[in-house]
Amino acid sequence: MAAYLQWRRFVFFDRETVKEPPGPDGAGGKPFALPSGIAVCDSGRGSLVFGDGGRRGRPGARRGRVSPLTVCLNCALHMEGQIWFLPRSLQLSSFQAYKLRVTHLYQLKQHSILVSVGEDEEGINPLVKVWNLEKRDGGNPLCTRIFPAIPGNKPTVVSCLTVHENLNFMAIGFADGSVVLTKGDITRDRHSKTQILHEGSYPVTGLAFRQSGKTTHLFVVTTENIQSYMLSVKDYPHLELDTHGCGLRCSSLSDPSQDLQFIVAGNECVYLYQPDERGPCFAFEGQKLIVHWYRGYLIIVSKDQKTSPKSEFAGNEAQNSDRQVLNIYDLCNKFIAYSSVFDDIVDVLAEWGSLYVLTRDGKIHVLQEKDTQTKLEARQSMLFRKNLFEMAINLAKSHHLDSDGLSEIFRQYGDHLYNKGNHDGAIQQYIRTIGKLEPSYVIRKFLDAQRIHNLTAYLQTLHLQSLANADHTTLLLNCYTKLKDSSKLEEFIKTSESEVHFDVETAIKVLRQAGYYSHAVYLAEKHAHHEWYLKIQLEDIKNYQEALRYIGKLPFDQAESNMKRYGKILMHHVPNETTELLKILCTDYRPSGDNEGPGMLEGKKANSEEFIPVFANNSRELKAFLEHMTEVQADSPQGVYDTLLELRLQNWAHEQDEQVKEKLHNEALTLLKSGRFKTVFDKALVLCQMHNFKDGVLYLYEQGKLFQQIMHYHMQNEQYKKVIEVCELYGDQEACLWEQALGYFARKEEDCKEYIAAVLKHIENKNLMPPLLVVQTLAHNSTATLSVIKDYLVNKLQKQSRQIEQDEQRIQKYREETTRIRREIEELKASPKIFQKTKCSICTSALELPSVHFLCGHSFHQHCFESYSESDSECPTCMPENRKVMDMIRAQEQKRDLHDQFQHQLKCSNDGFSIVADYFGRGVFNKLTLITDLPSGKAAATIEAGLQRELLIHTKRST
Repeated sequence: MAAYLQWRRFVFFDRETVKEPPGPDGAGGKPFALPSGIAVCDSGRGSLVFGDGGRRGRPGARRGRVSPLTVCLNCALHMEGQIWFLPRSLQLSSFQAYKLRVTHLYQLKQHSILVSVGEDEEGINPLVKVWNLEKRDGGNPLCTRIFPAIPGNKPTVVSCLTVHENLNFMAIGFADGSVVLTKGDITRDRHSKTQILHEGSYPVTGLAFRQSGKTTHLFVVTTENIQSYMLSVKDYPHLELDTHGCGLRCSSLSDPSQDLQFIVAGNECVYLYQPDERGPCFAFEGQKLIVHWYRGYLIIVSKDQKTSPKSEFAGNEAQNSDRQVLNIYDLCNKFIAYSSVFDDIVDVLAEWGSLYVLTRDGKIHVLQEKDTQTKLEARQSMLFRKNLFEMAINLAKSHHLDSDGLSEIFRQYGDHLYNKGNHDGAIQQYIRTIGKLEPSYVIRKFLDAQRIHNLTAYLQTLHLQSLANADHTTLLLNCYTKLKDSSKLEEFIKTSESEVHFDVETAIKVLRQAGYYSHAVYLAEKHAHHEWYLKIQLEDIKNYQEALRYIGKLPFDQAESNMKRYGKILMHHVPNETTELLKILCTDYRPSGDNEGPGMLEGKKANSEEFIPVFANNSRELKAFLEHMTEVQADSPQGVYDTLLELRLQNWAHEQDEQVKEKLHNEALTLLKSGRFKTVFDKALVLCQMHNFKDGVLYLYEQGKLFQQIMHYHMQNEQYKKVIEVCELYGDQEACLWEQALGYFARKEEDCKEYIAAVLKHIENKNLMPPLLVVQTLAHNSTATLSVIKDYLVNKLQKQSRQIEQDEQRIQKYREETTRIRREIEELKASPKIFQKTKCSICTSALELPSVHFLCGHSFHQHCFESYSESDSECPTCMPENRKVMDMIRAQEQKRDLHDQFQHQLKCSNDGFSIVADYFGRGVFNKLTLITDLPSGKAAATIEAGLQRELLIHTKRST
């Protein structure tokens, strides 16, 4: 129970008197006056609604409230039974609803339906009429239903009325204690059913429907008790909530801000009720006359004096001479929003966002609520001065102040508590400013070591709201470590993955720096910070096995990069396990935690050559790795084979055991013969030479066709037989080997006659050297005598003699041929040519005219010649041979200026004289004359020109 005297008072409403609108002449400003005789009123759908009480006012009420105008009202006869509408424009209109008087009105808020109770005849016979304000009947609202209000034939006075907004329920209370419930469509007789819901001994003073979901309750209050009926259940079960009641118009239903509670105002307290229990109560003393609920406010009109007798039925009715007080209460924040004194209040109506107070003198006073910002500024300034921050906060929340405004109140409240030394309370207020107030403002206040637990609480909340940056995370973790609060630290870092509110990498750094390695490792593993996990495991914890296991679980790309980064450290401490992991990584890698099964996920493989530096100081493991790669992956990179060859050669060179050395020798040679070193021939050769691996050197020389190097190798080792063997094997491919062998043996001072004879024999057979050059070469050997080359010289001279004889015979033949050709030329020049051919040279048929004859002696039918000849000036039979000769001449002309080619052939040939003679024959050294000087005389020039052509002008015989 709260005493309202302790509540703060504010003026959150502005009071004005409604004035008449200006007339055509501009005059106006007078207070607006309602017609006299108004007995009941209500509001809704954009109008204030009034009912005329006629000549004899009966106790009437809006929603179960008795009208205060029960005294004699001096109404004109034409106003009896009228219903008046006052819109916002103050243009008053009315229609005749009853013949005598209107006693009750109920305007629905969500429908244009007005329900009225009145009398059309003298006596107690109230009628209920339902009006549709949107439809018209002769200019008046359409009355859709009329029925008597009294249940049965028992005459009684209607005390209160209420209608459900869904138009399916209407309840009427009577002075005899009975309640009539109409269920169904209240606008039609055919679709509704009326029954007596409640009977009692005490007058019904208030009714109210409460809708919660699909459940409907009806509150019934009398002068002595309060009951609740559940209308959504058959048989309408009811529950008595209290054993005291209230007077007419002293009950109301709150809005959802107060959970739709039923408000009952007694003279000592105001009670709030749920459908099944009584709620809180407030000690508002004084005789209550009117109770309303408006936008979260409780409006109570009470007597200004406490000395007024209470009548048996309408005990709260005002005396004409009493002044009345209107109080507007905020029950949530427990303050009085407005309080003012009025003279004879008829009722208080709510419309157009304002409150309208009707007084007996016909005036209307409007109470306009101030805007939210103005109210908050006024309230907060006073509350802050009095340090009533809780009330200020509640006030701001109830008026839906924005988050910025609330944050400023929380900040001031926190500053107030901080200055008073209440750091625990202050930090709670500062926490409520998170998201609006800069965190550094709070952090600076609590950096003192004695306040570190408050700072920790603030930083925790900052992280929970995902508003912390890396610095805040660092600071929070440092707070945990200084407090040595391992439980809080674990709770912070072991948050579920979907609720991480901090920068993980920053947290790992701080934990590592503070020595909380296990926590740092947990975070790194959980949030897949692989680099940090491995760095801590290897550099701080020194758990190399665990680091290697972790790498084996990573995806391929990350496993590859981390092995490149940490491979040397792991190889140094766990060489065997590291080597095995590298073998898998470079062949068919699948993460160790992959349970997809074989064939479900294709394995990947890294470039094995890139991991060779990892084995810098582990040659044994390197050899095992490289041999594994060459066995399972024949297309391994070239660097793998190069390194493996170098390793095998090193092991062979340093091995002392002969058997092992022989095995290593065979392995190295086998690797060389694998065919993997063709593209890196020079590199392999250098490796073999560096380690003095002779068999490998010779093999590579042979593969590279370096025959001279092979022979020089044997020459350096004075292996004479090997020299001869090399010449015999490769002399056909490189003839100069025999010449070099002869020069080599010629320079030897010891007896090498046998080898010289063998070389000379091959030189003689292949004619590789001129005899003079042979003699000059052997002249340098002091041990070589003439007998060594006697046979060679004799054979050479004999061959030359035979060649001279053959050349002389060929010369004689050419001379005879030349003489014959010259003779033929002379005959052609001096004698006529007789064509005696009788057959065509093409078809071999008898020659017939017309025919074609050539100086070469061939004759053709003209049609044969035209069919087979490609040119009119050439003999078809001689043309192929002539063209060969012409092609040879042209080839000689093209090549005679090829100086570079001549020099190259001359340099590389063993017989330079033959090359020179060949080029002489081509005319390279002669100046070519295309047109010779003509002899004197025209006839001689004509004959010379004719001899240069092979074709004679066609001759034809005429038939």
